[in-house]
Amino acid sequence: MTNNNVEKMIIVGSGPAGFTAALYTARANLNPLLITGNEIGGQVAITYEVENYPGFPEGLTGPEMVEKFQKQAEKFGARIEYDYVSSVDFTQHPFTVSTASGKEYRAESVIISTGATPRKLGVPGEKEYTGFGVSYCGTCDGFFFRGKDVIVVGGGDSALEEGLFLTKFANKVTVVHRRDELRASKILQDRAASNPKMDYKWSHVVERINASGGNGNGTPAKVVSATLRDLKTNEVYDFPVDGVFIFIGHTPNSELFRGQLEIDDAGYVITDKRMHTSVHGVFAGGEIADPVFRQVVTSAGQGAAAAMEAEK
Repeated sequence: MTNNNVEKMIIVGSGPAGFTAALYTARANLNPLLITGNEIGGQVAITYEVENYPGFPEGLTGPEMVEKFQKQAEKFGARIEYDYVSSVDFTQHPFTVSTASGKEYRAESVIISTGATPRKLGVPGEKEYTGFGVSYCGTCDGFFFRGKDVIVVGGGDSALEEGLFLTKFANKVTVVHRRDELRASKILQDRAASNPKMDYKWSHVVERINASGGNGNGTPAKVVSATLRDLKTNEVYDFPVDGVFIFIGHTPNSELFRGQLEIDDAGYVITDKRMHTSVHGVFAGGEIADPVFRQVVTSAGQGAAAAMEAEK
């Protein structure tokens, strides 16, 4: 079903960048249409509690934050379409945006905020206990593990950076890595080696994440251990921990834009400092274009910047 009207602004994705772009473009009277994607709110929607977003000293849950983002954008006239973009055509203007429900839109300008997805281990307990001891962001959730024991899964820069950050709160941080040496930079390895709170499980993989509670008795689930396998001896055992932090990379949700926009080798949409992509009139913000910071506040800032540039 083709909408013959040309939209001034279409925003693809409903994370912090998308909703902030919707807010800014709505206040600029651009009457934006935001198409949510499969998961409204993106990664923050599955975050148990957010305490590092300015203006909320008491903290709030991820779903509460998404609800507030949406309510504020709609207050100023943003239109929210619960649909999934299946294809785009940026080769001619107005641009064409098609959705999974069969709708086709034309747009003068498009802001892409489809985010990135943390790579998963794919083990039992991982999905069930995300937000209840399983996390993909030490900066977001480290505070909740003050005085506790956690493991960090991974061997690259992100794993060590986040692991070192977690030592500010945790009693002990054990890095679980499937190889017997790290891929992280030498300077990070040196810092980790000199930190008395850091320990290692070399040539190990996580096979299961175990929790107690969460059986409908009012007590939330709580991670109590991870089942590890020693790849050299094949020994399998339960390792007591309070939290499992997984840093084995992110996959940008950019497949939709291949052949349409410039994308780097890691899959991130390439933008300039003003959020312009390689196509004039198409902008990007948030984790789809940000392999570095990956925070709610930075994504929101990039969404605002993209909106301000789009308005021009």
